[in-house]
Parts: sequence; structure tokens; C-alpha cells
Amino acid sequence: MKKLLTASIVLISAVALVGCGSKAKKETASEDYGLKNISFPLKKSVSLNILTSENQVAPKDPNDMTIFKRIEKQSNVKVNWTNYPNDFAEKRNLDIASGALPDAIFNAQASEQDLLTWAKNGVIVPLEEAIEKYMPNLQAVFKASPEYKKMLTAPDGHIYSLPWIEELGKGKESIHTVNSLGWINQKWLNKLGLSQPKTAKDLYDVLKAFKEKDPNGNGKKDEIPLSFMSSDDGNDLKMLFAAFGDGSGDNGQHLIVNNDGKVQFTANTNAYKEAIKYLNKCYSEGLIDTESFEQDWSRYVAKGADEKYGLYFTWDPHNVTGPGDDYVMYQPLAREDGKINVTRTNNFGFSRDRFVVTSANKNMELTAKWIDQMYAPVQSIQNNWGTYGEKGQNIFKYDQAANKLTHEPLGGTSPVELRQKTSVGGPLAVLNAYYGKYTTMPDDAKWRLDLMSKYIFPHVNNEFNYPNIFMSKQDTKRIADIDADMQDYITQKRDEWITKGTIDQEWDVYIKQLKAYGLDEWLKIKQTNYDNYIK
Repeated sequence: MKKLLTASIVLISAVALVGCGSKAKKETASEDYGLKNISFPLKKSVSLNILTSENQVAPKDPNDMTIFKRIEKQSNVKVNWTNYPNDFAEKRNLDIASGALPDAIFNAQASEQDLLTWAKNGVIVPLEEAIEKYMPNLQAVFKASPEYKKMLTAPDGHIYSLPWIEELGKGKESIHTVNSLGWINQKWLNKLGLSQPKTAKDLYDVLKAFKEKDPNGNGKKDEIPLSFMSSDDGNDLKMLFAAFGDGSGDNGQHLIVNNDGKVQFTANTNAYKEAIKYLNKCYSEGLIDTESFEQDWSRYVAKGADEKYGLYFTWDPHNVTGPGDDYVMYQPLAREDGKINVTRTNNFGFSRDRFVVTSANKNMELTAKWIDQMYAPVQSIQNNWGTYGEKGQNIFKYDQAANKLTHEPLGGTSPVELRQKTSVGGPLAVLNAYYGKYTTMPDDAKWRLDLMSKYIFPHVNNEFNYPNIFMSKQDTKRIADIDADMQDYITQKRDEWITKGTIDQEWDVYIKQLKAYGLDEWLKIKQTNYDNYIK
């Protein structure tokens, strides 16, 4: 809560200063080069000034990264990066408040409210005309998949930012259908003569055996039956919630869309309450890692590397417990009526905040054509996963004649650890049509997608999830105001109830507090925007 308040204060200050006038404006953008009808490489080198956030495992100067070296060579455009390693959003907002505007912001980390506020106050400029005139690669993406242009367009009809897009499968059979999967220790199951649990009771029995029967064989009770990261939705145990009550389950937004197109809240149901009571029973008997409610990623991975987990949750197990077949995909549990459901996440592999152009920019054509290089298929693929020609950390083998990238084996290294060293993120698009034509599918993603096709997708019963809707400024602000209090409160109470077991005594007060925060209005706004979006 404190972080949210701090960020809000900084943003309010930024908006106030920008809105108060231009006296404080500093010239931090590049000069007007007067360039027209540009084609790359330029005959004479010029520069752009761009703000970004530091990739902690990559070189501190982005120009030392192979991807940006190649882009500079092919364009003859040098980028002067301002690269903030910590507190990026706060420092970015302070720069905006002082009028120190660069030409653009790469990996802008901007909410919808940020984008609309910046647009209103003249901090950023609309991009749809530049896209139409100067960005054929992005236009090709929009032509192939018009829904992305729809999600990118603000309610006023303008496009203020450029997107990150990653497709791996389609609809409810996409790798993005569930963002936190379970991984269970098959080695321990085999040693104890146990099968994959099929019900909540089975799971309790398995966790109990993991705790009491020394499955790692070291004579110590150091096994951790179940672990997760409550503060990180990508490593949370919400997948378990669909085994209770009506099976609607839960996700990071506590929001699902049923097959009648009705938006439903998930964190106030009897099923949600039942799931928490079950988890409290597990916690009270020492079956849940006590650090699950506060551990950070490094601590989570350290215990995973020691193979201390019986069951844990994450996006990709190779990042936590490494390669090998000791851990297998955890299969969703059946509820009491025998039915199985997997709750969808509201994630389309889409982010609209990866690049904005400021009002200080005097070289729109140059900037637009420079950034459009990022949407060339082979370039997007490298931006997303990493590149080739890197000693000891190659992600791809590149066939120049075929203009095709082939994923190299990871060699036992964590995918995140290896890829982040050479990938640059930012604006990009990787479409399903690219696989086989411009690249192979990553081995780890293909492996996971195949498992999901077998164990997860057959049990995804909801045809819809909630789209990444660009709401009006009024609705965006109201949702943000409600979420600022309500979402933290939900997490706080869930963690307290799992550890302390006071849910029965506090449930009615909790329901009233959700209403006090504005849950009914939140649902109404969500439903109205959903209905308008699908028309």
C-alpha cells in the first residue's frame, strides 16, 4: 500500500508540473535533423535520446548489447540511452515533472491511466498517423491480427503507445491460458508408492506423506510439501481453488467471464472460502512452506535448486528446479461432484506500454522507422528471447539465406537466466504464423504447451476470458482507485486466513469491506466495458 501511495504522489506531482506550464521544460530530446523520406542505413549518423529501465543481467549500457549494435549498424542511428537501474517508474515520473523529456521511452511501464494522463497533459503524442505512414512491419501485424490494434486504441480513437505481443497457441489453448502451473515431485511419489492426487483429499494425503515419510531419504524432516509465492501471481497456488465448491476457481484479477458473457468476481464466493479453509488445515499441519507469504524469487529458486519441494507453482519449472524429469506437471483436481475445471487467466500475451513518443520529439519519421525495425519478424523474435552470435550464451542459430532462427538447446541453464542476458524486450510481435517460417518454437515452451494440451486444456470450460480492454480515463481511474485498496486487502486477508484460520469469524466483515471499497461498481464497469468490447 505504501508503495502504491508513493507512486501515486509522484505521478500526481508529475501531472501537476507538466500541466502547470512549460517554463520548467528542458531540452533533452534530439535536435531536428530535417530528415524526410528516410531509408536505412542513413548516409550520415544521427542520434535519438531514449529513456529505459535497466536489465539487471545485461550490460548497463544497452548499446553494448548485440541486438542494439546490429540495429545501429543497419540504421546508422545511435541511441543515447538514459538507463535507470532502480525505481524506474518513480524516476521516469520525476523526469516528466521536470520537463526533461527524451525523444521516447522504451519499455515504458505505463498503465492505461498513465497513458491517458500523459496524453491529456501533452507529454506523449498520438502515433496512428506515424504507424500508417512509416511503420509497415507493425501494419502487417495489425492486418494479420486486427484485435491487437483494437486493444491498443484508446477510447478517444488515438494510439499512444506500441505493444509487446507474444502468441503461443490460440484462444483457450494458448500457453497464456494459465500463468501459474503446478509441478509435483515425481521422484518422491515413486519412492512412496503414490500416484498423482486426483482430489483435494488425495492432495492432503500426498502432502502429509511428503512431510512424514522422508521421501528425499536423508533422514531429516527438511522436505517442503508445498510452496508458492503469494505476492507473485505467476508463482501462486490459485490453480488449486477450482477444486472446491462450484469449481469457478480464482485468478490474479479475481475476475472470470462465464459462457453467458457475464463477468464474475471470484474472491467472495463460498467456493473461495472453502478453498482457504482447506489450505489453513494444510498450513496448520506444517504442509505449507511458512515462507510462501513473504519469500522473493531468489529464495524461492534457491530452495527449488535443492529439490526441497514436493509441490510448487510457477510458469516454467526449468527456472526453479532446473532440467530433468524429477518434477512433472501437476494435474488439476476434481471437485466433489467429479468435475474438473481450470480457471483461465486474463492474459493475452499482450502489453500496450512498450514504447511511447514524447511531445519533445522533433524527428517522428526517424523515430517511427527506427522502432518499426523491432516489428520485423526475425527482429521481434530476437527481442523477445535473445539473439545469436553471442559467445557462450547463444539463443539461436541463424540461417541468413532462409532468414530463419532456430532455437539452440538451453544446455541445462534456466531459460529466464539465459534469455534475459541478450533479449531487449520492448515493442515486438511474435505471431503463431512465425513458427516454422521465421523460427522454431522454444523447446521449453513446446514441451510445456504439449503438457498443457494433455492435462490442462481439456478442463478449461470457460470459452472466454476478460480482454485487455483500453477503458476510458474515467473508468480506468475508478478501477485503479478501487483496486489500490481492494486487491491488497484480498491478498492480506487470504494470507491471514491461511495462516491463522479466522475466516469464519471474519467472513461477513470481509464481504462488507469489499462492498465498501466499491466492488459492485467495479463489476459494473468491468461488465459494461466487456459488453462494449465484444459488440
